[in-house]
Parts: sequence; C-alpha cells; structure tokens
Amino acid sequence: MPGRLLVVASPLGNLADLSPRALESLREAGCIVCEDTRRTHKLLARHGVEAPLLSCHKFNERKRLPEIAARLAAGECLALVTDGGTPAVSDPGAAVIHAALEADAAVVPIPGPSAVTAALSICGFGCDRFVFEGFLPARATERRRHLRELVRERRTIVAFEAPHRILDTLRDVAEIFGARPIVLARELTKLHETLLRGTAAEIAQAIGRDPRGEITLVLSGAPEDQTALDEPAARRLREAWRGALEATGGDRRLALRRTSRALGMGRAALHRALVELGALDGESG
Repeated sequence: MPGRLLVVASPLGNLADLSPRALESLREAGCIVCEDTRRTHKLLARHGVEAPLLSCHKFNERKRLPEIAARLAAGECLALVTDGGTPAVSDPGAAVIHAALEADAAVVPIPGPSAVTAALSICGFGCDRFVFEGFLPARATERRRHLRELVRERRTIVAFEAPHRILDTLRDVAEIFGARPIVLARELTKLHETLLRGTAAEIAQAIGRDPRGEITLVLSGAPEDQTALDEPAARRLREAWRGALEATGGDRRLALRRTSRALGMGRAALHRALVELGALDGESG
C-alpha cells in the first residue's frame, strides 16, 4: 500500500509559529524531506523532534526523487518542509509532490505560515481577491514589461523580491504605478521584521541603500476609475506609437512590433492600451 507525503508549512522565522498539527506530523513521519538540513534541525531541536532528515534541493533533486518515490511506494510516511513557509508556493517542493503523486502516495496538506497571507493580512487593502506573482522577473526589461501588464490589475497584487533587486524594482513600480500605495514586508516574523507603507518612491527612500532579508511586496489594485496608463506613461506611449508609425510608413503591424520592443511591453497589452487611448481610431481587435 503506498505511503503518505505530509506537506508541512513551517515557520517563516519565529519557531513558535509551528502549529500543533504540524508538530504532530513531523513526529509521525519516518523521514523529513527538507531544503536545508541545518535550518530544519534547528526547528526540530526547538520542538524536541527526533527524525532522520533527507535534503532535497535544486542541486540534488534529480538524485533524490527516485529514492523518495520508492520509499513512498513502499508505504512510508514522509514529511516535506522548506526553510520557511508553505512548500511549493514559490518555494521548493513541487517536484517532490509530483513524484509522490506518480507513486500513488497520498499527499496531505498541513497548512500554516505563508509570507503571502501574512503580508496580505496587514496590508490594509481589499483582499477579498488577490493575485500572487511569485518572484518578479530578474531582468530589468522583462520586469518592467511584466509590471506594465499588471498596472490595470484591480485585484491586490502580492510578489516576492530579492534584496539586491528591490531598489531597482521599487523605481520601476514608482515609474509605472505612480503614487499608488504599497506595502513592503521584510523578514516577516523574524527579529528584524520591518513593515513599510507608502508609495514606491517613499519606500525606496526609507529602505536604505543595502536592504537585506526576504521581501514581500503588496501593491494595491488599480482604482475602478483607472482605465488606462497614468498620464506620463500614456504620453510616452503616444509618442512612441507616432514615431513608430512614421518610421514604418504607417504599417500598423510593424509599428506595433517596433513600439513593443521600444517600451518593453507585451503586444497584447500594448494593443489594449492603444485602443483605450484612442490611438487606433477606436478599433477593438
């Protein structure tokens, strides 16, 4: 009879956040599959859990997965944790879960801490509906293109960002989202937890030149009366579109391609923006 994989959410930082059910699950498991054995050992020591650990991360995943699948197929009960938060939610774990399903093992969620829901709970924006973007693109051009596609998203937006990119990302958000309120949550539940509220420009100034730690951004959704880009962005778009039309002799297909490259904006999003600005004479295709 196939075994079970217990997908256990573990504390983001404060080790007291481990739930009673999660603790029971870790004690029940014959082996705990983890991202970093040193981090997980500290958690287990804090709660008096003694269980063998099996590291599984992007550098050894290919080697570990057959072993994990075989153990589950043989009927073992394994637990899966990451260094903090919920496995597979912008964290390692998806491959292990897939291997468990392929082995016909039962996959059981043991819910608990999540940086996404923790940041949403204190943001003060409407959170009945939200969209989670994971980590924003690392390359500047792709990141700006992605943010432009999100600028008219009316749901609250949650994203992760690396500390060495956060200042560049905040500058991009300030340019594209303008003065819309956002929240930056850094090192949630940890000793140096920081919550900053304001516009992207204000937060960029407040965070300092060398920010560190794990960062979660919450951006308020577009207001209902926002039907297009803000005026500076709209002006840039109109100018780029006119220039592209002139350069291509009025060929709209080539002008769309040229404008898309110039602004780092996806063609579908670009076409919608041009229609809303009336730059395509009202065509809606």
